[in-house]
Amino acid sequence: MGENPRARKLADRIQEVIAKRIERGMRDPRLGFVTITDVRVTGDLQHASVFYTVYGSDEERADSAAALEAAKGMFRSEVGKNITARLTPSLEFIHDALPENAKHLDELLAQARERDESIEALKSTAKYAGDEDPYVKPRVIADDED
Repeated sequence: MGENPRARKLADRIQEVIAKRIERGMRDPRLGFVTITDVRVTGDLQHASVFYTVYGSDEERADSAAALEAAKGMFRSEVGKNITARLTPSLEFIHDALPENAKHLDELLAQARERDESIEALKSTAKYAGDEDPYVKPRVIADDED
């Protein structure tokens, strides 16, 4: 089933409103460098999941998560003022692990590249374990002159 276009428009608008509100500044000192990466709204427009990333350590991530959770009501009222929906959706903030997953994949690709290079180096100096051509060839019978 296809995605609801109205839900997508509402999600884009919610992302914009929350990002602008964070950019304008919040009074909570726990809030770190937060980026809103995505918003997904349910088909009935009642619930919005807000995905965010935080630049910094695990402690800063935990502090930012607590700050966002504490400011959830303020964000919801801000969203309600700036959208044209009958009901304001409830908000849920979810830490987006996309940057960490991308970094992990980059590390795995670098390890694979190093292993390929080491195998290529071994291949250049490798020798056959047995004969160079291990396949049995048909015998050639020489014609005897009678």
